[in-house]
Amino acid sequence: MPNIKSAKKRVIVSEKKRMRNRMYKSALHTEVRKYTSALEAGDFDTASALYRTTVKKLDQGVSKGIIHKNTAARRKSQYTKALAKLNADKA
Repeated sequence: MPNIKSAKKRVIVSEKKRMRNRMYKSALHTEVRKYTSALEAGDFDTASALYRTTVKKLDQGVSKGIIHKNTAARRKSQYTKALAKLNADKA
């Protein structure tokens, strides 16, 4: 445990930031799980609605520094291809 007042404050602040980052990351993972399960179920309408929220969460994750921008771009590309493939299989 720190003895200096500023060090004690840094411990408190860093714990708050860690918990906030965990919250954002957990929300992102939840959206991704919902989207992938809709893809696996073959439900195009649900998947296309979840696609928009998943992409939004990815962009929010980038802006908050939770994930790297290239990682988000790669995942968005993969999710778009998967949705297009599902649509092609449906038709």
